[in-house]
Amino acid sequence: MNIQPNCWNEYGQLKSVIVCSPSILDVPDQQTATDVQWEKAVRQKKARENHQIMIEAMEEEGVNVIDYSVHLTREELLLNEKLINRIFVRDLACVFGQTILPGAAGTSMRRPEYFQSHTLFQQWFDNKTFRLEVNNDLKALEYGDVMILNKDAILINAGIRTSIESVEALQGDLFKAGFSEIGVIDLPRRPDTMHLDMNCNVVGGKLFIGKSYMNYLPIQVITAKGFTYEMLEVFLKRHGFQTEWTSAIKHTVADINFLNLNPETLLISTKANKSIFKNHSILKKKKLIEIEVDELEKGGGGIRCMTLPLERE
Repeated sequence: MNIQPNCWNEYGQLKSVIVCSPSILDVPDQQTATDVQWEKAVRQKKARENHQIMIEAMEEEGVNVIDYSVHLTREELLLNEKLINRIFVRDLACVFGQTILPGAAGTSMRRPEYFQSHTLFQQWFDNKTFRLEVNNDLKALEYGDVMILNKDAILINAGIRTSIESVEALQGDLFKAGFSEIGVIDLPRRPDTMHLDMNCNVVGGKLFIGKSYMNYLPIQVITAKGFTYEMLEVFLKRHGFQTEWTSAIKHTVADINFLNLNPETLLISTKANKSIFKNHSILKKKKLIEIEVDELEKGGGGIRCMTLPLERE
């Protein structure tokens, strides 16, 4: 893999990204969907069509898209293609600066894909770049709970799928990677707050969009010297972000779980509520690329969940 990972934020020009095609198994009815913690039944043929649309949209913008499942052995693929959550690659690992740190599945259903992808990443990258040994001290850490705000600050949710013990175990590696502050928030334990990126996102380096209840939550701010507490909005503004709290409309994953392709371009779902994009002074200036990912979103995640950035300029 002739790629040097490099990510210091969520909005720089996206150059390389990892994805994984959908499972071969349908989720045939609502009861099954509920049992596997998905929102609705899913037809994987339609999901694969949606996924290809997403890949093509990124490639048209010059992004190198890597489907990690293509690189698995046949024996590994026999299992991997039956893992219905494998499309949600964001959770598997995260590039912090120029270092890739592995995640740890917060539910046993997802452990096989973590194991398989991490084994593959070991083959792609050297030990200095992909720090697999970090995983030894993690209990549960899914990177849908992590947002890299800028070269100084990272926001992490210690919630259903990410334990505070794992955040504490990881913090030293984040400081070594070059970051100076970690803001730890504790979202309510509900299916719609499973991950941080189901509740907030950033647009360029200036705007933070979050569900309105988040404005009431204090966060723990950790540095190499210790920690303190402050309100989330204070933390964000100190790091250069305006805040937009959604309140009038109940926002869904489709509205918030978009992907910054570059500082001026967002890849969004056709199901996203466009009112905020039309009326906000910053958002209305952005280029919006809309793609149909309806069938994929029935699994409970969106475009951001299904993309793992490797390189941003």
